[in-house]
Amino acid sequence: MKKTLLILVVAVLVLVSIIFWVFNIQKPLNPIEILMILVPLILIGFALYLGFRNLGSTLRKEPVEDELSKKVVTKASSLSFYISLYMWLFVMYISDKTTMEPHSLIGAGIAGMALIFLLSWIGVKVFGLTNE
Repeated sequence: MKKTLLILVVAVLVLVSIIFWVFNIQKPLNPIEILMILVPLILIGFALYLGFRNLGSTLRKEPVEDELSKKVVTKASSLSFYISLYMWLFVMYISDKTTMEPHSLIGAGIAGMALIFLLSWIGVKVFGLTNE
């Protein structure tokens, strides 16, 4: 229960911070800034989905994580790890060819890893586990 509440509280705090940030912007947004807002919003949506799903399981007095959900997360995490390795190789390749600051590239890489995990989790959830 504590873990579920922590996920929900952190997601709401990040969402409120993004809302304050967006309302304090004076000039029009460029596409990079829109992307910087959109990626965390997608990840916050994922966190809220997991938090409310876990909260519902807790209220129904079911186990929050059963064997299947643990296996799905394990499979998604291993798949996203291998995809993230290639993403970081791509980031290293474009780092010489772009004018972005190194800390911005690292931040974009971390956000990319989170999106890769989200997409891997959705893929494993939709297509299921193979017979292992």
